[in-house]
Amino acid sequence: MDSQPASHTRQRSADLFARAQQLIPGGVNSPVRAFRSVGGAPFFTQRAEGAHLHTSDGDDLIDFVCTWGPAIHGHNDPDVRAAIAQALENGTSFGTPNPYEVEMAELIIELVPSVEKVRMCNSGTEATMSAIRLARGYTGRDKIIKFAGCYHGHVDSLLVKAGSGALTLGNPDSAGIPASFAAETIVLDYNDADTLRATFAQQGADIAAIIVEPYPANCGLILPDAGYLELLRELCTAHKSVLIFDEVMTGFRVALGGVQERVGITPDLTAMGKIIGGGLPVGAFGGKAEIMNQLAPLGPVYQAGTLSGNPLAMAAGIAALKKLKETNPYPLFETMGRTMRAALLDVAKAKGFPLQVPQVGSMFALFFSEQPVRNNEDATSSQTQHFNTLFKYALDHGVYLPPSAYETCFICTAHNGRDIEQAAEILAAGIRSI
Repeated sequence: MDSQPASHTRQRSADLFARAQQLIPGGVNSPVRAFRSVGGAPFFTQRAEGAHLHTSDGDDLIDFVCTWGPAIHGHNDPDVRAAIAQALENGTSFGTPNPYEVEMAELIIELVPSVEKVRMCNSGTEATMSAIRLARGYTGRDKIIKFAGCYHGHVDSLLVKAGSGALTLGNPDSAGIPASFAAETIVLDYNDADTLRATFAQQGADIAAIIVEPYPANCGLILPDAGYLELLRELCTAHKSVLIFDEVMTGFRVALGGVQERVGITPDLTAMGKIIGGGLPVGAFGGKAEIMNQLAPLGPVYQAGTLSGNPLAMAAGIAALKKLKETNPYPLFETMGRTMRAALLDVAKAKGFPLQVPQVGSMFALFFSEQPVRNNEDATSSQTQHFNTLFKYALDHGVYLPPSAYETCFICTAHNGRDIEQAAEILAAGIRSI
């Protein structure tokens, strides 16, 4: 079905948002949904099918947000839906081990190179939080390194940003976080190899872990310099620190085994989420058995969750992963991603307009910048007002981009050639209109 321009006012969504603002802080249950970064008010989705959202106002939108990553097979995928329905016949939650957990663990361990044992949880935030706790418990050290622009969920010790100096300890990036929590987090610039080496030279004996999005995808999409991820592995090995890849976004999306399969680098721990829930809430973290065995009930590091391994989420995730194994959509993702990238760069070049379109497989982003974006400072220095203009044009003409210049776009298996062609035409027209 072709998307239609949303020429009318979104009155139904406006009414729902007005009600929501009286009941929910900001009217939303996750901040970016409020559209404050791009201006205007959010639309409300009535239903979703394949690569399309159908809004409460009657609009049909080609979706490049894909529920922020999980919908790799598109919305309301029949195989995932059937798996949930079958699991639902037996109940929604048991509070005991269930067979789905074992099958999910077998799949993850088979597919993700770093994982020898895995623990399920309920969100990506839980996964990163637990991985950090486990790394600290395993090493007996307190300090961690994260990178500016890498988002690892709303964990107290990870909601920090860099100070005025490259080696300055982080400052809280949210009210309600004690400075003492942030003081244990060292925030560095991504792709800055020299500062990373210097940090380990000075404080290596105190560093429990590096946590990193190997392809940072929460400030747009940033790709590593040649040899940079290898350097992380080298330094962690040399200093007996734990290397944690946060593959909540990239896991099973850029390759069946995530970035670590794609680049051939094995972290000690991996945080996962999104796709392994098939659209239902889920998280997981796993890695070396020696480290994972420090978790309760085997070891002293405590982690628990009432709904961890929920049978509905496990069934949905198993269906999603099996479908990826069977269909191998990754070459097609690369083709669609490159097609979109080339179309956008061609129109920008013809217009003489500064545009960067980093792309890997089914992930791409748009930075209105003269130079390639290598870190968070580069991303935040881009001309975000141009993205905001493009976002509004695209939405009014039937294409839904992430409502922030600092997010990543996703392609799913339900995007067909016509979807990509039509979206590329609309985005090209939007760029010309800026």
